Amino acid sequence: MNGQNLSTFNCPHLINIFFVHPQVCNSINRYILRSTKPPMQDFSKMWQTALIEIESTVSQANFSTWFKETGIIREEEGVVYLGVPNSFTQEWLYKKFHNTILRILRQMNDQVRALEYVITKENDNKNKDAKRKGGIMAPTMSIPLQDFYINKEDNLNPRYTFENFVIGPFNEVAHAASQTVIKNPGHIYNPLFVYGSTGRGKTHLIQAVGNQIKILHPEKKVYYLTSERFGSEFFVAINEGKVQQFKDRYRKYDVMIMDDVQFFSNKEKFQEELFHFFNTFHDTGRQLVFSSDRHPNVIPGIEDRLRGRFSVGMIVDIPEPDNESRMAIVRTKCAVHNITLSNEIVECVASAIEDNIREIEGIVNVIACQTQLRNRELNLNEIKNVLKNSAKPKKTISIKDIVKVVSDFYNIDEESIYNKTRRKEVVRPRQVVMYILREDFSISFPSIGEKLGGRDHTTVIHSYEKMKEEVKTNILLSQEINQLRSML
Repeated sequence: MNGQNLSTFNCPHLINIFFVHPQVCNSINRYILRSTKPPMQDFSKMWQTALIEIESTVSQANFSTWFKETGIIREEEGVVYLGVPNSFTQEWLYKKFHNTILRILRQMNDQVRALEYVITKENDNKNKDAKRKGGIMAPTMSIPLQDFYINKEDNLNPRYTFENFVIGPFNEVAHAASQTVIKNPGHIYNPLFVYGSTGRGKTHLIQAVGNQIKILHPEKKVYYLTSERFGSEFFVAINEGKVQQFKDRYRKYDVMIMDDVQFFSNKEKFQEELFHFFNTFHDTGRQLVFSSDRHPNVIPGIEDRLRGRFSVGMIVDIPEPDNESRMAIVRTKCAVHNITLSNEIVECVASAIEDNIREIEGIVNVIACQTQLRNRELNLNEIKNVLKNSAKPKKTISIKDIVKVVSDFYNIDEESIYNKTRRKEVVRPRQVVMYILREDFSISFPSIGEKLGGRDHTTVIHSYEKMKEEVKTNILLSQEINQLRSML
C-alpha cells in the first residue's frame, strides 16, 4: 500500500477481500486504528480505540474483569493517567497488562511516554452524585508508584522489605543469617547462600537484605540481578568484544545479590566468569548473596571450585512452611488488601496450599478481588470454591514417578533401580527410594519390595533403617533427600 491513506484507497473488490480473508480484514482495521492517532486531549475516543486493540490481545474473561470501568482521566507532558475502579484492579493492571497497554497507547500516539493508574471510585457511597471531572469521577487516591517500580540504579524492588516478610519456624534461620549480614556486610556470612523450592520467599528475603543495607549503610552500592541476566549480558559482551567493560560494570558495587544460580548448571564459560567475579568480591571484603532452588552441592554440572566458594560463608535452607506460618502469611497478605478473614477460613486456605507462599498470595489476590466485586465477605463455601478453581491441584504420585525422579537426580538408568544389581552407584539411590516410599508415603515394606523388583521385605526394612539412621548424621544425604522431596 506504500503508505497510502487507507481512507482514500480505491479498491472495488475490498469487500470481497474482507469476506474471503477475515485475518486481512482485522489487520487492515488495526492499521487504520494505529494510523489515525487522536489528539492527546481526546481522552474518551483514544481509550475506546485502545480497548478495541486490547480486547484482541487478552482473553474475554480478562477483558471483562479488568478493563471494566476504566478510562483515561488526563494527560500531562506525555504521561497518561488511567482511571481504575479500585486498588486491586490498579495493582493487577500494572502487574499483568502494563506493558501491553503502554505499547498500544504508544502505537496510537507517539507522544505517550508513560502510563500511571489512579483510583476513581469515591470513598463514600453517599457521594455518588459528587462532582465529576471530564465525565469521570475525580480521583480520590493515586497509586504510590514507588511501591511498584524497580529502582533502575540497584534493580531492587522496594516492595520486598522485612516489614512485610513473615517470619516463622520454617525460615527463622535464614532470617537470622540475613540480619547478621545486614549489620556488617562483607565480613560475616560471606557469601550468604539461600536455597529452597519455588515460592518459599527466597527472592523476597535476599532483596529485603539489599533494601535494608541501603538504609543502614547508604554509602554502599547495592545491586540485584538474576544469574540468567548475568549470563546473557556476559554472552553479549563476549560477542561484542566488551568483556572488560562487563567486568568493570559489576565490580563497582559493594553488595551483589544474585538470584537462581542453578542457571549456571553445565555452563562452563559462565561459571568461569562467576568464579573470578566471586574472588574479586570476596577477597576485597564485599558482600555476596546468592539464591538457588537447591543446595550448591547437589546442583548438577557445577564445578567443585565454585561449590567450595559457595560453602565458605553461610548456606541456609528455607523448607516448607508449617501450618501456623502459612496462616500468618494468609493474614499478612489479607491485610495488604484491607480484608479480614475468619480463623476458620484462614485455616482452610492455609491447609489447601502447603508449600508455596507465592501460590498463597495468588489465592488471597483472588479472594480480595471476589470480595470487592461482591462488596461483602465471602463465606466458607465460596472460599472453598475459589480454592477449587484457583489452587494448583495436589498431584498424585506413583512409585514409578518417584523412581524416575531419584534416578534422574543421581544420573543413573531408571531400570537399574528395579534390577538385582549391587553396583555402588545404584545401591544408594535404591535405598533412597525405599526410604522415601516408607517415610513419606507409609507404603508397607512388602509392597515396596514387590514394586522394586520383587525383593524380600526384610531387605527393604534393612535399607530403610540404615537410611533412617544415616540421615541423622550425614548432612549431605539429608540435603539430597530434602531436595528430592521438593521435586516430587
